Amino acid sequence: MTTPEAGPADPGPVRRERLLLAAALAEAGPDAATKCAGWTARDLAAHLVVRENRPDAAPGILLSPLSFYTERVRRRTASAVPFDRLVERFRDGPAKFSPYALPGVDKNANGVEFFVHHEDVRRARPDWEPREISPELGEVLWRRIKIARFVLRKVQVEVTLVQPDGRALRVPARGRDARRNARGAVRVHGPVGELVLWALGRRDVADVRLTGATDAVKSLTETGWSL
Repeated sequence: MTTPEAGPADPGPVRRERLLLAAALAEAGPDAATKCAGWTARDLAAHLVVRENRPDAAPGILLSPLSFYTERVRRRTASAVPFDRLVERFRDGPAKFSPYALPGVDKNANGVEFFVHHEDVRRARPDWEPREISPELGEVLWRRIKIARFVLRKVQVEVTLVQPDGRALRVPARGRDARRNARGAVRVHGPVGELVLWALGRRDVADVRLTGATDAVKSLTETGWSL
């Protein structure tokens, strides 16, 4: 396990994760596999650049009816811009006109994004090892882990994400019909980084432990989801 050292001019956990992700992409190369929806490193780099610098295309990342346009822009960007330039543009941060350049947006909107995609690159390699994240990044991830309530909205099992220190986030079955048909409750145990990866669909590489009734665990593990 390796722990990144924080120097006297440490830029903060989110900016540091941006730099680490850019370095991981550059090291992997454009054709490297990732754990993100079958994308290569080039695909992922194009996504990161479009997300921050094409406000017209960004809504399709979360809104399915607009996803066709977002994907078209991403593919064009991936093919038109050299990989090294994509990585450089991402490393440099959003353009001044981007909503992501507004004060506070980077810290609030990018912590989970950069962490998960950094691990998408790292954990697609056969020699990957877990890394110890800083307490500062851990706090950023825990504050934003409520996104699990959106990602797991169709799961017919009540899920509680539990950190080793006992802090927990409950994700109830949503809606009256969902509550009536819920198939039990499952607790997912692990460090915050692993919980985030699990909740966002990287279940094959997330180091977590599931506890609960056998039927509930089976139902959860057989359900697919992603963001």
